[in-house]
Amino acid sequence: MAKHGKKYLDVAKKVDRFNLYTPLEAVKLVKELAPAKFDETVEVHFRLGIDTRKADQNIRGSISLPHGTGKTVRVAVFADGAKADEAREAGADIVGSDELIADIQKGEINFDAAIATPNMMAKVGRIGKILGPRGLMPNPKLGTVTMDVAKMVGELKAGRVEYRADRYGICHVPLGKCSFDDQKLVENYAALYTEILRVKPSSAKGRYVKSITLTSTMGPGIKVDSAIQRNFMEE
Repeated sequence: MAKHGKKYLDVAKKVDRFNLYTPLEAVKLVKELAPAKFDETVEVHFRLGIDTRKADQNIRGSISLPHGTGKTVRVAVFADGAKADEAREAGADIVGSDELIADIQKGEINFDAAIATPNMMAKVGRIGKILGPRGLMPNPKLGTVTMDVAKMVGELKAGRVEYRADRYGICHVPLGKCSFDDQKLVENYAALYTEILRVKPSSAKGRYVKSITLTSTMGPGIKVDSAIQRNFMEE
């Protein structure tokens, strides 16, 4: 079991572990209790009643948060010709084909997200074992294998986030920074929770959303009332 420092233990005492907070209450508490001196990331963790051993219950997707995440995202695009030019004009940080693949094979991975045009996927597949474990492999289901590279570059730069249930059925997703105002964080939470509800597998039995926890990078977890599925700004 991880040992926590005195600062963490002091702020954790202010959280009622048996209470379910409204999204707005939880956001305020997360910001108030963030113990670090840097601008911590606010994260949400959804524990879902799904069986990830079943293919149709492997929840995965992406969504553009209304207010982004506050993180600077470095985007790489695997493309050539006109599409490469389009990616550069849209603000992609790295654009290339064979030379970019060669750099990645050498261990040079200087980006946080990757996009590829469909005709590049045969080449990109050669580095799948490198990109896959890092969550950087372009995926048509996530919209990152596309001919509309400019649109996807813009969305990733603006704060598009990926959600994916781990083997325990938990989705861990960043919502923004503690420096965001309360309304922006709640609206990001609302967009993400609505999306999680939308993608509920038809074959999932029993209670779908078992628990929701909001936390900052270094702060304690705060339980959010999962029954609140609209009017998210109410206390």
